[in-house]
Amino acid sequence: MALPNSEVDSVDSAPAAEPGWRRARLAPSLAEVHRSVEVHGAGWFRKLLAFAGPGYLVAVGYMDPGNWATDLAGGSRFGYTLLSVILLSNLMAVLLQGLASKLGIVTGRDLAQACRDHYSRQTGLVLWVLCELAIAACDLAEVIGTAIALNLLFGISLPVGIAITAFDVMIVLLLQNKGFRLLEAMVIALIAVVGGCFLFELVISRPDLGAVARGFVPTSEIVKNPEMLYIAIGILGATVMPHNLYLHSSIVQTRKYAENTEGKREAVRFAFLDSTIALTFALFINAAILIVAAATFHRTGNTQVAEIQDAYKLLTPLLGVGGASAVFALALLASGQNSTLTGTLAGQIVMEGFLNLRIRPWLRRLITRAIAIVPAAIVAIVYGESGTAKLLIFSQVILSLQLSFAVFPLVQFTSDRVKMGEFANSLPLRVAAYSVASIIAALNVWLLVQTIGGWIA
Repeated sequence: MALPNSEVDSVDSAPAAEPGWRRARLAPSLAEVHRSVEVHGAGWFRKLLAFAGPGYLVAVGYMDPGNWATDLAGGSRFGYTLLSVILLSNLMAVLLQGLASKLGIVTGRDLAQACRDHYSRQTGLVLWVLCELAIAACDLAEVIGTAIALNLLFGISLPVGIAITAFDVMIVLLLQNKGFRLLEAMVIALIAVVGGCFLFELVISRPDLGAVARGFVPTSEIVKNPEMLYIAIGILGATVMPHNLYLHSSIVQTRKYAENTEGKREAVRFAFLDSTIALTFALFINAAILIVAAATFHRTGNTQVAEIQDAYKLLTPLLGVGGASAVFALALLASGQNSTLTGTLAGQIVMEGFLNLRIRPWLRRLITRAIAIVPAAIVAIVYGESGTAKLLIFSQVILSLQLSFAVFPLVQFTSDRVKMGEFANSLPLRVAAYSVASIIAALNVWLLVQTIGGWIA
């Protein structure tokens, strides 16, 4: 009697593993869109446009609602000083996302699949659980951010707004079924909405341009002032998202580049340009949030504004421009929806990569969203607005915890000459990458200790 396909494990029929790997490649995650986007075309600019897209899906994670609270707190309390931290975080993100795209293009594996192959089954399961917690925490921030935006714009109560977010899974499925380029176009359009809203806020808030420029220069005060350091580390922890590394290493494989040395080299180069340009937009939006907070709240003595609802209520009366608060809430809604789209993909990639388990995308999305909705709904009903704000910050602490468990394997794999061949990280790049990984780990441990200490106190 013939065995089902899933049970066949013949040595003769099984493909051989590539050098440096224990197993042959798994079926790609997001198989329905794998290598579905043509990148052929004459001219450098046309090639850049063909490769453009995955970087913007990644950039969404760097401007999601979880970032807003830390940026608002930094701007309202310390003016423009922490702009240098946002810039530093963005430079770290450019490096790490470049490594993630290179891993996916060169090896044909996403980061989750690489971890499953390289580590023991027990270690792989631990990494999977940690990553699922991070995705659920990120989803929690998106749920709360979207619910707050619906409340501010339309007066919908937080519990009802949280329930509404359960249905945005249909948007993701509809767009993905119509082609990956359409999904990318939707994300870019929403980024443009957020960027346009904050450009408006920047113009009407009239920041001190000289102080803004000085804010991008690091100062020793950030390290010497414990309160400033705490918020600075919060900005870093909220900016570099662990699930983005898994996401990027997979979605770069939607491009149909030539799978030879020259084709991979070209794909790595254009993928790096794509993510760097996209992350520059994320830098603008994060910096804009902090600048608006500094110009509007810090300048007027409102130095304790850290919650999104407080910022919304104060923007119009302090700036004296009608619609300033509504534009702020619209940007929040667009940001939350964008993060939802990319969070769906990240969840699917992680489950398929770590477990080699494929379930229907709508079911995967509902599982993740249910994990986020239940605690958000309970807190919103019991504690109201202040409770959801604290839950938003707590979600960023969870993300900080998981970050190193994604960064160190990524740097390890891309530095391995057996796995990566001639694409392995050079010595200067290895030093830079491990330095970034170590700094992130140390700062996030410090943030966690301080946060727990604050809760105990």
